[in-house]
Parts: sequence; structure tokens; C-alpha cells
Amino acid sequence: MNLTPKQLKILQLIRDCRVRRGYSPTMQELADELSVSKVTVFEHVEALIKKGALVREPNKARSLSIADGISLPDEERPLKFPLVGKIAAGNPIEKFADTDELDLGALMAPRGGQPTFALRVDGDSMKDEGIFSGDYVLVERRDSARNGEKVVALLPNGETTLKTYFKEADHIRLQPANSAFDPIKVKDCKVQGIVVGVLRKY
Repeated sequence: MNLTPKQLKILQLIRDCRVRRGYSPTMQELADELSVSKVTVFEHVEALIKKGALVREPNKARSLSIADGISLPDEERPLKFPLVGKIAAGNPIEKFADTDELDLGALMAPRGGQPTFALRVDGDSMKDEGIFSGDYVLVERRDSARNGEKVVALLPNGETTLKTYFKEADHIRLQPANSAFDPIKVKDCKVQGIVVGVLRKY
């Protein structure tokens, strides 16, 4: 899809806003971010809708969303490192062929090649699942989840949380992995994505 740099930036701003808040930015907010006029933003948005990159619900404010199957360039950057061996404490390194590599893009690739973004974890409610404050989670952008999947969920009060998802009889239970935290039980929530990987830098 042939998009201009400003159109790509608009898609990115809409994605980021929807993940953080659950709704899209206004035309004025987009204009302010891009330092252009509201009219210019409107023209770009209309062009993106015609190209099939954006979807807008009629007669509804803040309803812009990225169309299914559309990936942004920053969601598709592969990371590859040379894989030089395997190591266990006390044993020598077994040399690998020079052509071997660790491709994080392939390793962390979500099912079906869905767009993926990263979030920095703040808090220890998932520490028993090996997810600690300061870690980065890779999140497959999806709006539904199966029981037992770790999700980024937007709660009715506007807060976003990382928990394990369980759909129960009359509510959704968002389960922490830390006994110091209680489960969050809500009638409904918006799933923003599914965790597909965790990264930690020492």
C-alpha cells in the first residue's frame, strides 16, 4: 500500500491512542501532533479510508480504527542476531555454523502474521508468570481472546492492564500472577491485544 509519511504517522497515532485509551484521537488532536491544519488531516484520513487502511463507524466520534490485516512498518521490523552456539554452565560452547542466526522476528511472530507492538510493563502483578516491572511485552493486536491467554485489556474505568483472561458465566476475570493482587472482575472489557513474547534487558 502506497502511503505518504504523514499518512503512516496518522495510522501510528491512531493505533497508539486506541491501545492506550480504547478510542481514536480527534482530527484536532491529530492536527496538533502533526503540526498541520485540521483540513489537511481530514484529507489524509479520507485518503486512508479510500485506500482501505482506515475504517470509520458512521455518525460516531472517535471511531477511526486500523483496518484488519493492515500492518504498520514499525510492526514488521525483523531483529536478527548471529547464533554462535549453545551454552550450559560449566560446559564449553558448541560452535554453530556461521550461517545460523537467531531471528527474533520469526521467533516472536504472532499466529497468522498479525500486527505486533510493544509495551513496557509497570508493576509486578504478573511476576509469577515471569513478567516483571521494566520488562517489555510483545503484543499481537487483536480484539478477542481465549481463556488462559495473557491480554492487554482496557477496563470500563479507562485503565489498561496486563492480566490473564478468563471468560466466566456472567463476567470476565482478569487474573494476576501474584498473590498480593486480587483478580479483576468486570462485566466487559476491551481486549487490545494478546501477549506473544517478553523481552528483558539486563
